[in-house]
Amino acid sequence: MSHRSRDTDPVDEDAPRQVDGRNETREERLDRLWDDLLQELRVMQTGAQLTAGFLLTLPFQQRFSDLDDAQRGLFLSLVVLALLTTALIMTAIRVHQRLSGRHIKERVVATGRTLMSGVLATLSLLIVGISILMFDMVVDRAIAVVAGAVAGVLLAALLLVLPRALLSAPRRIGSGGS
Repeated sequence: MSHRSRDTDPVDEDAPRQVDGRNETREERLDRLWDDLLQELRVMQTGAQLTAGFLLTLPFQQRFSDLDDAQRGLFLSLVVLALLTTALIMTAIRVHQRLSGRHIKERVVATGRTLMSGVLATLSLLIVGISILMFDMVVDRAIAVVAGAVAGVLLAALLLVLPRALLSAPRRIGSGGS
């Protein structure tokens, strides 16, 4: 008795097949995955641009000169993270532009997913860092550390724990899925 992989057909790898309830070829699946990644990148790009814009306005605010050395260091670290986030988003787009049509979409999708993980990580660090900076400026450093820790735990729960829990949860009969 032969065992077939869910995702491959030994006779014709481009033949339509059922994967997760979809009847699509390998290329159609890769196109769909890439389209999904592009949509996610569009959303993240907006968030990254707003975050970077917010950070870049701070030095022009009256209270910026009141920042101590630790706050200035955190601010500059956040600017670097914002730049890195933007660079990761731009890289995903450039990889697609440069490699599109070369019949290596599987590598493009895999690279896009890796870059997307980097974007999520840097955006998460930005959110934590911004919460620390804002609470430090408005309240005090001890509360800022607590706020940053709460933001970090919340993001870990939403971005790491929840997806894993959804993967391990039993599927309900009659439920669709994507």
